[in-house]
Amino acid sequence: MASFTTIDTLQNRRRFLTNTGMGLGVSALANALAGQGFGKTIAENIVGSNARHGKGPHFAAKAKRVIFLFMAGAPSQIDLFDYKPELADRFKEELPKSVSMGQRVTAMTKGKGQLIAPSKFKFSQHGENGIWISELLPHLAKHADDLCFIKSMNTKAINHDPGKTSFCTGSEIPGKPSMGAWLSYGLGSMNKDLPDYVVLPSAKWSGKVNVQGLYSRLWGSGFLPSRHQGSSFQAVGDPVLFLSNPAGIDASVRRRMLDSVGELNQKHFTELGDPEIETTIAQQEMAFRMQTSVPELTDISDETPETLEMYGPDIEKPGSYARNCLLARRMAERDVRFIQLFHRGWDHHSKLPENLAGQCRDVDQPTAALLKDLKQRDLLKDTLVVFAGEFGRTVYCQGNLTAENYGRDHHPRCFTALLAGGGVQGGIEHGKTDDFSYNVVEDGVHVRDLHATMLHLLGIDHSRLTFPFQGLDQKLTGVEPARVVKEIIA
Repeated sequence: MASFTTIDTLQNRRRFLTNTGMGLGVSALANALAGQGFGKTIAENIVGSNARHGKGPHFAAKAKRVIFLFMAGAPSQIDLFDYKPELADRFKEELPKSVSMGQRVTAMTKGKGQLIAPSKFKFSQHGENGIWISELLPHLAKHADDLCFIKSMNTKAINHDPGKTSFCTGSEIPGKPSMGAWLSYGLGSMNKDLPDYVVLPSAKWSGKVNVQGLYSRLWGSGFLPSRHQGSSFQAVGDPVLFLSNPAGIDASVRRRMLDSVGELNQKHFTELGDPEIETTIAQQEMAFRMQTSVPELTDISDETPETLEMYGPDIEKPGSYARNCLLARRMAERDVRFIQLFHRGWDHHSKLPENLAGQCRDVDQPTAALLKDLKQRDLLKDTLVVFAGEFGRTVYCQGNLTAENYGRDHHPRCFTALLAGGGVQGGIEHGKTDDFSYNVVEDGVHVRDLHATMLHLLGIDHSRLTFPFQGLDQKLTGVEPARVVKEIIA
């Protein structure tokens, strides 16, 4: 049996042959092919185990970046977007079995009555096509002609954790890469001084009941190289942890330290070939550049009073949804690829009218301001804005039911998502639910269909963007069928 010294020598010999023979030879061939007009894609696909797996863009993109406004906890579509006035005549009636059809319900509903709770809120029509929107969203309603309302969203996830995980990563099973990580991997960076993918969780929200935690795996890189994971900005102190230099360390000292550490890491990479070592080098260099770029990004003192007023009174509160919306616009200007806001507090099993009204006050004016701000800066046309929660809410009540007070359970069978900009048609409604906002009856859109459509707008064929892991070419949209919703594309 060979000694450890012999094995190490053989491994070093293999590395040498790979780096000098295969490595340089293939690189030369790739450059030659690229020089003859074959392009990067063909040349790069030659490089053995490091070959790209369908990285994009695959065709002309309509959008360059995404701002994903995630309403964690699941807003009630029946109180906000899916107007069902005829339910007023069915107050406290049992939901017909012909509608529920014995479908799966949560443990909170199982074995209990399902009494219909009509929405107490008034709706009115907005925009050229007269789209019905709740009185709770007066600012957003003014942008009806910019918005596409997908009213037939559906998912299999019936509880919050798998629902959020599915929406953010394409799978209910934790550990898969998030959508922002897939885009970073597939499209690369547009700004060398900021991360490809930034996450902005709200530090405060109005709804104080049933607030679930957020987990970093929702913006993680999964099995993709870790450089593609999201960077979560903090509301207090440094936006990114440990961004500032320690006392007594200035930029020149930090630069010399990074150079020394980088040399050691590069030597280590040459010996082992571990791609995560390269990731470490890249992340340390990014952190150094972010010491300048992030403070400039998060300093809103250069915004006009008119702009600040447009976002509403919470704009002065660090970590507020309003402040995060403004930061999202500033990131879009600086070409951050994927910007994801999380606003919690939407899980209203009781006292829904009171809690929902508070949540809508949190997000209505800032979301409308974000759309207006992007549009007036000519950014909306190539920025895809998505507003959605992990699922919807039931037409039947939880808890005591009165005309003014009710709660609603989780409902994965139908809910509404809003899209704007980035090549999406504005002022339209897509899909339809039944008279109880319980089942999709026309043009259903599964979460994976939404993912496929978002990727399509960014110039990516969802079936071609893959990464080899555990014997399978993994995709954001998984192995089940997914379609691009071409009907909503301008």
